[in-house]
Amino acid sequence: MEDYTLKKTNPVFKWITTIFLLFWALVNLFPIYFMFTFSLKSNDEIFGKNIIGLPKQWLFSNYATALNTGNMGLYFFNSLLVTTLAIAISIMAAMMACYAITRIKWKMSKLTNAFFMLGLTIPIQASIVPVYVVLSKLHWLNKYSTLIIPYAAFALSMAILICSGFMSEIPYDLDEAARIDGCGLFRTFFRIILPLMKPAISTVGVYSYLQCWNEFMFANVFISDSNHRTLPVGIKALSGQHTTEWGPIGAALVIATFPTLIVYIALSRKIQASFIAGAVKG
Repeated sequence: MEDYTLKKTNPVFKWITTIFLLFWALVNLFPIYFMFTFSLKSNDEIFGKNIIGLPKQWLFSNYATALNTGNMGLYFFNSLLVTTLAIAISIMAAMMACYAITRIKWKMSKLTNAFFMLGLTIPIQASIVPVYVVLSKLHWLNKYSTLIIPYAAFALSMAILICSGFMSEIPYDLDEAARIDGCGLFRTFFRIILPLMKPAISTVGVYSYLQCWNEFMFANVFISDSNHRTLPVGIKALSGQHTTEWGPIGAALVIATFPTLIVYIALSRKIQASFIAGAVKG
């Protein structure tokens, strides 16, 4: 006698699963819908009887106000520049550090790795004062490097942790074969090891992107020049200067949020595969 199991072919199970998944999808998509419709409404609709519904008058001019009056276009460029350079620096530094720690035999390799891992225990909020003092002494305040260097530094520990799991799985025979063929350390790293680390690069890139793009505290404290502000600080400044116009604030939130959603949707399979690969190898 076989035990009864609730299979996916059971019609009741399929209906319950479908209804639950549709409900859960609506719950997760509602904030996106609300933010988008919020950005196209006037104050009368936002605070009136049409809070959730579609706009009665589609005010695309809110986006023009956010881009021109609120300088969201400049802040978007600043966030994109800072995030891209911070990701590039953190990835390259992490790859080189992992290569030295995992592929080269020297006495201080384990101690060096432990030193890097200490960065995971330091909260970013606790480092604001010392980092500010260092940047002030170096005359690096109100520049792009003011955010690029700290962002890359704070992403380095996690990047090394992720990359170490991938790199340790690469056979050492490849290094030996490269040396027999006459490759030095740098050529072996760039020609042999680095191309095999694409899943790790994807994982570190996603992690660093989310950390840098959404960061607010460093950008708010270290940058007082409006020409170098990033999107999170720019949105805060917009709400302070235009408190009576909430539509442009919603438009600024869409400008800051939707690019991330579009990138994730376009690269969702690759991102998920890289995280799974990192979990298995780590």
